Amino acid sequence: MKTALLNIGLLILRLSIGGMMLFNGMAKLLRGVDSIKETFFNVGIPEFIAYAVFLGELLAPVLMIIGYRTRLAGILITITMLVAILTAHSEKIFTLNQYGGWAIEVLGLYLFGALALCFTGAGKFAVSSSGKWD
Repeated sequence: MKTALLNIGLLILRLSIGGMMLFNGMAKLLRGVDSIKETFFNVGIPEFIAYAVFLGELLAPVLMIIGYRTRLAGILITITMLVAILTAHSEKIFTLNQYGGWAIEVLGLYLFGALALCFTGAGKFAVSSSGKWD
């Protein structure tokens, strides 16, 4: 019984992190990555790397949702969130929002949720759960 509950928990975590991140990816797909290119340019990162956001915010969430290469998807989302925090939100890392919560708590939830899945993997309720990256 404990194992079944753990697998349900991992499924909920995958669907939550992957599903919510996918909305961000869809926004980038519909609106483009010009703002990310500008941010990268301002911090000295080549602008073409902005297109990697599609890996971390579109491909990785889909993989996470279906449970295929979940650890790899978790790594991609974790890296994407680290880059977003360090390039666009670095001034807010040690600040609180107007309600007393961490100013970048949503980014933190994506980051730490994806990082948790890097360690746990997809669980049983996944397209693939026996590979090294699952």
